[in-house]
Amino acid sequence: MSLELEPRDQTLLAGSEGKAMQLAMRLVVQAARILNAPRLIPISFAHIDACFYTGQSHVDFVRFLLDNGARLAVPAWTNNGVVSLADPELRPEAQAPKMVSEARKLMQLYAELGCRPTWTCAPYQLAGGPRFGDHIAVGESNAVAYYNSVVGARTNKYGDYLDVACAITGKVPFAGLHTDEGRKAQVHFDATALPEAWRASDIFPQLLGHHIGPIAGRRIPAISGLPAATPKDGLKAISAAAAASGGVELWHGVGVTPEAADLASVFAGGETVAVTADALRRAHADLTTARDGPLDAVALGTPHFSFREFAEIVRLLDGRAVKTGLPVLISTSRGVRELIAARGWLAILEGGGVRVPVDVCTYYSPRIPELRGRVMTNAAKWAYYAPGMLGVEVIFGSLRECVESAIRGEVWRDPDLWVMP
Repeated sequence: MSLELEPRDQTLLAGSEGKAMQLAMRLVVQAARILNAPRLIPISFAHIDACFYTGQSHVDFVRFLLDNGARLAVPAWTNNGVVSLADPELRPEAQAPKMVSEARKLMQLYAELGCRPTWTCAPYQLAGGPRFGDHIAVGESNAVAYYNSVVGARTNKYGDYLDVACAITGKVPFAGLHTDEGRKAQVHFDATALPEAWRASDIFPQLLGHHIGPIAGRRIPAISGLPAATPKDGLKAISAAAAASGGVELWHGVGVTPEAADLASVFAGGETVAVTADALRRAHADLTTARDGPLDAVALGTPHFSFREFAEIVRLLDGRAVKTGLPVLISTSRGVRELIAARGWLAILEGGGVRVPVDVCTYYSPRIPELRGRVMTNAAKWAYYAPGMLGVEVIFGSLRECVESAIRGEVWRDPDLWVMP
């Protein structure tokens, strides 16, 4: 299929607006040819993952853009970085001098390019983002799944450099999840047989997402049986877990997400998989690499904690403090930390021994020094990645289990949670 380009796209490709704009258009055009797209379409927003440092080429790329007159065509927000500009003690420069210094430099360069320095893997929690039907360019896996599924915006997964190129040109290939036909479900997961009360628990969407990811792979799943009142944090959990364990970029929750008023709207027929209690027990076991017992740390906030999640953890703590000397870290965005500080919750949490870092996620290396040994989390994505990334043992549980365990300093299990037929 031949690729149709508008006149300005052709002039950018010819280099009329400089080398940086030319390179960006070349990247977008090459992606369009690989995807067999008939044309490019405009976008209204981008979330940039290339600000996450993984090597010198990341710094060289954005320096080339800045040195050669690149300018953003659309609002572009930044994903989290390797380091925190606001809390630099999290990953001290002495720990990994080159990586830490270059990661900090990379983040500063993307701010110079004109990106909004949100430094969050959960940009959908901030005001002013894309809306239903908007075409956008996103690289972070959980944000791709959330924007597609929960917001109803449209994006493929745009990897590093291509995400920036899309933001600079303001264009993406019209292919894949940008098209109507590309958004239909290819596999159906039926959870309706599970007890309704259990489906309303906060651990259910984490386990469900982890369970469906490997089965779906890159296919688009439709899910029946989600409670109509599933909170956005539950939808975030499904998005993150399914993207991590299986590469899911879009899923439909029947009667819950905006494109899935009913099953027939998104699924024309094919494989149906029953979600059973045993399958979720296996998912729980898969996310847990250590036996219950004493803890060395608790890590929450993958993806970044929301305002509502902070409200819940303040309620669960109920004025109590975590065990003295036990590191408890809850990652979030600067915007959300400002909101909870204004409510007085940040002071409550810090007074109870909880740290609330921003700009980063905690499951990747270089390891935050406090996160060692046996670490408990309520995040399926953290539990999936951390053993390989950090060399820690992981204990997975619900948010309430994590809070009670942090207070005791050893794993506490909710006696009512696993009461299922």
